[in-house]
Amino acid sequence: MSRVGKKPIEIPAGVTVTLNNNTVTVKGPKGELTRTFNPDITINVEENIVTITRPSDVKEHRALHGTTRAVIANMVEGVSTGFTRGLELIGGGYRAQKQGNKLVLNVGYSHPVEIEPEAGLEIEVPANTKIIVKGTDKERVGALAANIRQVRPPEPYKGKGIRYEGEFVRRKEGKTGK
Repeated sequence: MSRVGKKPIEIPAGVTVTLNNNTVTVKGPKGELTRTFNPDITINVEENIVTITRPSDVKEHRALHGTTRAVIANMVEGVSTGFTRGLELIGGGYRAQKQGNKLVLNVGYSHPVEIEPEAGLEIEVPANTKIIVKGTDKERVGALAANIRQVRPPEPYKGKGIRYEGEFVRRKEGKTGK
């Protein structure tokens, strides 16, 4: 039995979970998320607890069981508290700034790189070398942070680039002169 899948999800105050066939809608103070799940997995909403069950021990059902539970738990957490992902710019002259809704990055290219977030996502720049991506959907927050990091990923020789907060970049030794 899946250890993740059989764990019930508690619904905090101010959050409502509605079920229509296998489409789950979660509403909370930060917004609303909707997602359709595989019809083989059974989702039950009783009072303030969501439980997920699977019909058999087939490999596909075992995989879907834990995944479904984790995604619904992330939806509940997203609409109640939200998700954030931090990024750091490391390198001489590397800086970020916000112009209106857009994020403008100066990271060593001949031109500034502009990134505009999708609806429902928010970008903050508390310092010119720090970026914070906020939103209710964990998947979309992570995808936007990965797209920002992809503009200039950290390189292994000097460690310059855009990295996640707390990310360790393995450094390589440079050439020896001879």
